[in-house]
Amino acid sequence: MTARRDSEPIYSTAIVVGRGLFGALGVKRNVTGVEHVPTTGGAVLAMTHFGYLEFALVEWATWLANRRRIRFMAKQSVFDKPVVGALMRGMRHISVDMKAGAAAYAKAVEALRSGELLGVFPEAGVSASFTVRDLKTGAARLAAEAGVPIIPVAVWGGHRLLTKRHKVGFFERFGVPVSFAFGAPITVGIADDAHVATEQLKTRLQELVDRVQREYPVDGTGQWWQPRHLGGTAPTPEEAAAADAERERAREARRTETP
Repeated sequence: MTARRDSEPIYSTAIVVGRGLFGALGVKRNVTGVEHVPTTGGAVLAMTHFGYLEFALVEWATWLANRRRIRFMAKQSVFDKPVVGALMRGMRHISVDMKAGAAAYAKAVEALRSGELLGVFPEAGVSASFTVRDLKTGAARLAAEAGVPIIPVAVWGGHRLLTKRHKVGFFERFGVPVSFAFGAPITVGIADDAHVATEQLKTRLQELVDRVQREYPVDGTGQWWQPRHLGGTAPTPEEAAAADAERERAREARRTETP
């Protein structure tokens, strides 16, 4: 079934603002494979997560190609913020309560079956090492239950605008090349093993990342935004995982201490 392309003033305004922002920054967009995104019907867009703006960047690239809107799944804490939460609800994104995810899962399946594009980050968090981490099985399970394809999407360069554990200088954000690689659809049947499909998705994402990194027009040697194995100074996956674990321990300790 095709999603209705009815008027959505809040989403349309957000797209205009996003395009204006990226245009003002002089972001240099390079998009390949966007023809894999279906022009009608549902699909899960499973994206890499190296920075905080991938959702807006992928929506930008998709909108320019086929004028389709993406519904993103985001943590409930984002929706709890007064202004941001109102915008998220206005754009019909889906809130995820980490303690009770069944409702969000059911809503996501319903959206896919009604013909929506659903954006997910299967790494379940920003990868500070700028490498593809192990994935959660949610993307595969959603696609299988809704009967829609998974479209793997790699974004490279977006983390140079805003990312985790690095303060990007104001002038560093101008003229940044951002590469998008949309991969061929992955079909997951209801009887298929979600873990096997997830490994296939990870392999496909890594292949796309390898390609956009190889073709990226800026040499990242010695740069903070380049993975260590490619000559950059980003944390290794092990260092990033250790820092994430330490931060989670500190967060849990604060929750325990709160009366």
